[in-house]
Amino acid sequence: MAEAKSKTTAPSAFKRWLLAGFLTSKNQPQPDIHPHQQHSWYKVMCLTGVDYFSTLGYQPGIAFLAAGALSPIATLILILLTLFGALPIYNRVAAASPNGEGSISMLESVLSRWRSKALVLALLGFAATDFIITITLSAADATAHITENPFVPKSLHHEVYITLALVALLAAIFLKGFKEAIGIAVVLVVIYLSLNVVVVSVGLYELTTHAEKLPEWKTALFASHSNPLAMIGVALLLFPKLALGLSGFETGVSVMPLVKGEATDAHHHVYGRIKNTRKLLLGAALIMSVMLMASSTITTVLIPAEKFQPGGEANGRALAFLAHEFLGDKFGTLYDISTISILWFAGASAMAGLLNIVPRYLPRYGMAPEWTRATRPLVLVFTAIAFAVTIIFQASVDAQGGAYATGVLMLMSSAAIAVTMAAWKEDGLKKWAFAFIAVVFAYTTIVNIIERTEGLKIASFFIGAIVFTSFISRLVRSTELRVEKVELDAKAQEFLKEMSKGELRIVPNRRDRGNLREYVFKEKEQREDNHIPVGDSIIFFEVTPDDASEFSGVLNVRGVSLGDYKILRCKSPAVPNAIAAFLLHVRDATGKIPHAYFGWSEGNPLEYVLKYIFFGEGDTAPVTREVLRRAEPAPERRPSIHIGG
Repeated sequence: MAEAKSKTTAPSAFKRWLLAGFLTSKNQPQPDIHPHQQHSWYKVMCLTGVDYFSTLGYQPGIAFLAAGALSPIATLILILLTLFGALPIYNRVAAASPNGEGSISMLESVLSRWRSKALVLALLGFAATDFIITITLSAADATAHITENPFVPKSLHHEVYITLALVALLAAIFLKGFKEAIGIAVVLVVIYLSLNVVVVSVGLYELTTHAEKLPEWKTALFASHSNPLAMIGVALLLFPKLALGLSGFETGVSVMPLVKGEATDAHHHVYGRIKNTRKLLLGAALIMSVMLMASSTITTVLIPAEKFQPGGEANGRALAFLAHEFLGDKFGTLYDISTISILWFAGASAMAGLLNIVPRYLPRYGMAPEWTRATRPLVLVFTAIAFAVTIIFQASVDAQGGAYATGVLMLMSSAAIAVTMAAWKEDGLKKWAFAFIAVVFAYTTIVNIIERTEGLKIASFFIGAIVFTSFISRLVRSTELRVEKVELDAKAQEFLKEMSKGELRIVPNRRDRGNLREYVFKEKEQREDNHIPVGDSIIFFEVTPDDASEFSGVLNVRGVSLGDYKILRCKSPAVPNAIAAFLLHVRDATGKIPHAYFGWSEGNPLEYVLKYIFFGEGDTAPVTREVLRRAEPAPERRPSIHIGG
């Protein structure tokens, strides 16, 4: 539709910076453009991998505390599920949602209308739990490594302040841009993995040169478990405690728009991006599988059991302990710095996930302002939330661990279920394999929730907050125009051309039976109530309420003749907004101000408000006028609304 010829104030330099990539050259919102530069898959893998790879810092210790001498076998179970469970699941997700919607979009399509939106809001709540807690927990963990270092003076042991500073520094990088974040991630991942390769290689060398270590481990293993089958059974039962080693897959698919595809990729056919994202997922899975297996083995065999316990030198830092033990304090300190850096920047993958996934749902539903499609305002919002979470939990790693696990596992379970449902119509054993994986993830999630109920409580708070703010946003934005474009078929265009010869008198009508008698009665009623001259022609405009849970879309108008009556019909999520959009289109197409004629509605005003919000219809005339007032600030250019009675 044409722009209103009213004066618009040029945005300030700060606003242009804040909404960079979101405003067009005419300073109007452009929600469909993609502001982020795309990068090679291995660079994006480093961005998503700062969280995934950083688990090497604490995963071996978690595995030993959970499984003891059985840790390498339990880790092997984790690796098998990574390669033959999570990886195939997320390869499917990548193919189904190449624009970064993730597994949420696959489940969204299963249901319709408000049930679909409610499911998405719940899953976004778990995603927010996962990603926000990743930011705060990683920064808190980095802080813990800083304060536990013997060279750091006691005067700097202020965990909350240090964590807030780390979160703020992370936000500053994303305010600068994704390019900078990816560049830092590549450097940190390369250094961190290189140092880990050195530590693991030295650890494996120590195993080969100390022949007594492996028999000692074997003795400890069989002292607790009588036979290999019992060991495997116990390892399977312990799997939920190790499942955090699977983090990173959901983030990998949510940042797909950052992955550079092929030159032949088109908007709706991004096969190159899908192929490269699968390389990203496979590369990360293989690197972690090798490193987890090797690190679990050397730490279990080489480190005395008592050092893993709370207060022990290897508690939460098993590989760092080996770095100091076998390579000296200088190398160990370098390893510590690298670990602190990647733990701090692990929140970058979560921030990237949030910045890609939230704008793809909430603004489209009308459940967030349009400015949330821009990156920098969202960075500030998420940083403020991370600050609040850090202060509430006093930068405690343990207090946030349950929420992190709940968010990760819930998203992976939903992905497994979505892929299983999508594959169920296929022939062969694949669907049963996916079903088995879904059951494993569901079991793991349930066990985790039972053991760590605080995770579900925190996730429920995020879900409640998202639902509440979404409802408020939907209420505030309900009187926006909500129509992206108006398209008329040939007959509707013919009617409009005939109308433009005289006064443009349009009668919105809620169709009942749609027979000739209905229109005869409606014409008589409107001419009498609104004093429409007998000689002036009218045209009926009918909007059939469509899926009211949708917020906006294209208005397709078709012309219909019934006797001497001309009728225009369309479908829309919101009736008043569709009428307002059509009136503005008529004005712009003909250059004349149209008149719309309504009758009075009788009933409870509050009931009409709720009916409009949830079902797209209600007291149509006043809402239509308000939509027009917001869309067209100049009264002299605003279509006229008449209410007779």
